[in-house]
Amino acid sequence: MTPVLLWWTTLATFWEKRCTVRRKSIYSGIIPVVAQQLHRENIERVVKEALSVSGVSVPELAAIATTVKPGLALSLEVGLQHSLNLVSRYQKPFIPVHHMEAHALTVRLTHRLDFPFLVLLLSGGHCLLAVAQGVSDFLLLGQSIDIAPGDMLDKVARRLSLRKHLECRSMAGGKAIEHLAQTGNRQQHVFTLPMQQYRNCHFSFSGLQNLVNKVIIQKEKEEGIQEGEVLSCVKDIAAAAQHAVAAHIIQRTYRAMLFCIKNSILSSKNATLVVSGGVASNQYIRKGLQTLADANDFALLCPPPRLCTDNGVMIAWNGIERLRAGLGVLHSTDGIRYEPKAPLGIDISKRVEEDSIKVPKLKKKIQWLAS
Repeated sequence: MTPVLLWWTTLATFWEKRCTVRRKSIYSGIIPVVAQQLHRENIERVVKEALSVSGVSVPELAAIATTVKPGLALSLEVGLQHSLNLVSRYQKPFIPVHHMEAHALTVRLTHRLDFPFLVLLLSGGHCLLAVAQGVSDFLLLGQSIDIAPGDMLDKVARRLSLRKHLECRSMAGGKAIEHLAQTGNRQQHVFTLPMQQYRNCHFSFSGLQNLVNKVIIQKEKEEGIQEGEVLSCVKDIAAAAQHAVAAHIIQRTYRAMLFCIKNSILSSKNATLVVSGGVASNQYIRKGLQTLADANDFALLCPPPRLCTDNGVMIAWNGIERLRAGLGVLHSTDGIRYEPKAPLGIDISKRVEEDSIKVPKLKKKIQWLAS
């Protein structure tokens, strides 16, 4: 019988999405103290709603699973404290969840997928490549050394003042970039891809963001407008920026594929690439990854969009996976703490760099995406 777990959300999830969206549009980002206050105001109601919709009472729960790492400290604190109160009151086992592990394993809720598989997590706060060898068993191949792709696209959108663009007023930054890029000419601006000299699987997006900003400043001067006004060439810049992000992600993912096959971490016959996180919903990036996977005989699996972004279901599912595997189920919560920063699995990124795998020219059909 499938265990039933109480779920709710912590970092940038259910109430952070529903209750801070208007404030995010005003402040151009999530304000930690605001998010914390909204969590405090709404978490009890969210838990009651979840129980009511499911038709399950707290005494019937098999365990309580909650995000404890990584994330916004102030938000994690609210979720953890509420969880521990319920654990103490109802004497339930507690399952602390790693936010990125939850993203990585969500695909096993929607698809029949055995371990191991390659995972690419793309979001506003994270970007990493890892091999999922089992529940709570990951090999970290590489991660962003600065900002995440979603963060970069949001910042470019703000710098382009897309909130003032008629087509994008109600869209989040990354979504606005994707929308405008559809009718833009990416070849009008060519941005040098980051970290070309490093044969590893790490990512970097801050330098790319600076290159895009320089072009924006140059175009503002040429058009004689001030920062805060919308450029006439905004679609071309959006297309070029999105393309550079996609090409960088694809190139590092390509190296991860080659490394895993070379070292027999994955089988060349039934290898799978799982892509999750909010940015995984970007269709341009996903199309490029699909083509890359096809060219290298990898299956590509993505959770549905509603489960790619941060959500409570993935936390509950991770709890179920851990409960079934008998991993990380606590009957005493003494000493449990939230961790704003926390690595995922065993870091073997140095081993990847030592292998110094040169990514060959991509096949002709995807060369357009990585040129």
